[in-house]
Amino acid sequence: MHAKRVIAAAAAALLLGACSSQNVSNVDYDPWEGFNRGVYGFNDVTDRILLKPVARGYKAIMPTFARRGVGNFFDNLVTPRSSLNNFLQGKPGRGFSDLGRFLMNSTIGLGGLIDVASKAGLEPTDEDFGQTLAVWGAGDGPYVVLPFLGPRTFRGLVAMPFDFLADPLYHYDETSVKDKLRVLQIINLRARLLAAEGLLEESQDRYITIRESYLQNLEYEVYDGDPPMDDDFYDDFFDEDFEEADEGN
Repeated sequence: MHAKRVIAAAAAALLLGACSSQNVSNVDYDPWEGFNRGVYGFNDVTDRILLKPVARGYKAIMPTFARRGVGNFFDNLVTPRSSLNNFLQGKPGRGFSDLGRFLMNSTIGLGGLIDVASKAGLEPTDEDFGQTLAVWGAGDGPYVVLPFLGPRTFRGLVAMPFDFLADPLYHYDETSVKDKLRVLQIINLRARLLAAEGLLEESQDRYITIRESYLQNLEYEVYDGDPPMDDDFYDDFFDEDFEEADEGN
């Protein structure tokens, strides 16, 4: 999962805290909840024992500008994938914008360490093959939690091989360097998520909170920040509004 999407999903959890206070379960999109909870528990233990302490040490040792540069570098690497998926989704303007970002940051930005493209007005987009399948009409499918990789939908699971193939690091031949970069990428991402952890502290069921926030943020990404409003929301809103008006009369 792209770093910004993970952080956005964690932030959305704050808005969904009410959901976590109930025993929410929806077999329509989480029919494998028992399995998913087991994998989530494994991931959570692994994170607490290994990733989180390492991420804290990394954040304590590395100055802010260095961590920002590392994050920019890895964000830049996924820009060609995002550009390709914008073209596949019929959004050539965003596709060319991402190409411009990649070329500018990879050259003037010293290999992506400095995000000069954003300062030039080329804002990043975050498109992957899962979103492309959604635009092409594929449904989400069941929610699933993967070991180490975290939450996905079945559609995202199907798209994962294409996302890996679109990653420049996948095609880098120097295995020792590639492995070190992968480790650095994981540690840097985990360090970026430390600030968002407080949003989950009040949750009575972290699994549900993460699930709901992930799915809502995924919909937000698929619709480029403008998801359609659920008709049930309007029904519930107006029903409640009219009930309160009747009570006041």
